[in-house]
Amino acid sequence: MSQKKAVILLSGGLDSATVVAIARDQGYSCFTMSFDYGQRHRAELQAAERVASQLGVVEHKVIGLNLNGIGGSALTDSSIDVPETPGDGIPVTYVPARNTVFLSLALGWAEVLGARDIFIGVNAVDYSGYPDCRPEFVEAFERLANLATKAGVEGQAFHIRAPLQNLSKAQIVREGLRLGVDYAVTVSCYQADDDGRACGKCDSCRLRAAGFVEAGVVDPTRYC
Repeated sequence: MSQKKAVILLSGGLDSATVVAIARDQGYSCFTMSFDYGQRHRAELQAAERVASQLGVVEHKVIGLNLNGIGGSALTDSSIDVPETPGDGIPVTYVPARNTVFLSLALGWAEVLGARDIFIGVNAVDYSGYPDCRPEFVEAFERLANLATKAGVEGQAFHIRAPLQNLSKAQIVREGLRLGVDYAVTVSCYQADDDGRACGKCDSCRLRAAGFVEAGVVDPTRYC
């Protein structure tokens, strides 16, 4: 009997690297997908390649998009500053429709591969307040996946797996370390430099650093 397959969204950050390790530990043959979507923190793409290699995925695919053509986010529009202090409401680092688009393309690849499980590293505990990281969004997309595909209509149900959904950042760090993730190769910073060094000030950096502190382990992040 062939090993079950999973498509995993891999940004190159701490969370998505942990998700790859979890899927592998659960016995999946892992196919990872990253997106060159016009993000200012392009060092994450090289980080994703490193994570995929370290964790031994079957295939790593990078899809080119042009979300900076839409704009509306500090991550895709250089005229909008990445905030370095916490704010209220949905932050300007929210990228309109990003997870919807990413999951849609992952769904297409999963159908081609014959995979029925798609993993995403969204989190509803220690996160930045993005609407497309909520459990309601994940559940709604799973319903869509089974309505919109040939496989779904023919009764081969897709499942959107979000294993980090209810974990704190510290719990995520501990789980990744247990599964052998080398967090030194990951990049989480929203404005990392070309060498992958983090700013230490953005929301993503603050959440990541706090997770290592709470987990009681050394933070291997390289800072500018």
